[in-house]
Amino acid sequence: MVSVVGWDIGGANIKLAYLSTYDNMIEDIKVTIKYFPIWKKGKEKLGSALKSILSKHEISDVDLMVITMTAELSDVYFSKSEGVNHIISTVEETFPNTQIKVLDVDGNLIRPVEAKRNPLRVAAANWYATGWIASKLSDDCLVVDVGSTTTSIIPVINGRVAAKGKNDLEKLIVGELVYTGALRTNIAAITQSVPYKDNIVHVSSEYFAQSGDVHLLLGNISKGDYTVDTPDGRGVSIDEAAARIARLICADLDMLSMEDILQIAKHVYSCQINQIVNGLNKLVKNFDSDLRSFPAYTTGLGSDFLAKPALQKAGFKDIRKLSDYIGELPAKATPAYALALMGVESIVGEVENWRLF
Repeated sequence: MVSVVGWDIGGANIKLAYLSTYDNMIEDIKVTIKYFPIWKKGKEKLGSALKSILSKHEISDVDLMVITMTAELSDVYFSKSEGVNHIISTVEETFPNTQIKVLDVDGNLIRPVEAKRNPLRVAAANWYATGWIASKLSDDCLVVDVGSTTTSIIPVINGRVAAKGKNDLEKLIVGELVYTGALRTNIAAITQSVPYKDNIVHVSSEYFAQSGDVHLLLGNISKGDYTVDTPDGRGVSIDEAAARIARLICADLDMLSMEDILQIAKHVYSCQINQIVNGLNKLVKNFDSDLRSFPAYTTGLGSDFLAKPALQKAGFKDIRKLSDYIGELPAKATPAYALALMGVESIVGEVENWRLF
């Protein structure tokens, strides 16, 4: 039997995927997503958070841990290099008897010492794992992964991940990274103005409300999906979300009706879809091939209500849910699951039953 843990260590969420295989067949899959805002909890608590996630599943001995990260961008670190080195060292110190590999931006699984020597080579490489698993489904395709914080758009050409950007800055330039997500995006970063009755009102630039409030009000997510801190520290009831939306235009629920609030929420939702459409339109210009003719896979929390409508608006016709091919559980933490599968295949070769059909 071979068992591998894939870690996707983000600034807001830590995702774990565990795979065990026997005779080249997957026997067990475990997935966990833990909200861990490293800038609030403190980087010194990262190790205990990792250990508690592993203990929850009673996972003890594993053959390999493979890690990727985006937490290095958090301002708890002064630089990405500091963040990468701290995260890798924390994993090593927390699991001293386990073999560890780190995913780089070219899809290689490299040793921690090599990753520490070249920290920018492994910073924010989780998109590659998502693109890699899509490349096993279609030689030519696109993946749109809408998480709580960001949207990654990953092109696959001729069976290989074909991203033009290798880091977040480059990806922002070419449209492969759109800094908008299903839960944590400040609405002031989505739109500068909203409708109110017959008026167009500029929003306050304060952190009064976030995308999770919009999607909760519109029924795109459930209260259980709203797993992150709210801007005001209050709960995730409809009234509490509505009150946060009202503050966007310096009002409250004594001044605005629920109809007014929903009018604002629908507008913000439309603007957020357009943010992803703009990224898609920018990205397709970078390729000679017509990406719009390729299958487009969606994944992440915003798969159905952000990725799909954005792809439709951008002219993509063949839109597929990645979870239909790899399962609902693995799709909840696609980069971590893909990374675990990469780790397994690096040991035993291709696994036979990794896809549903």
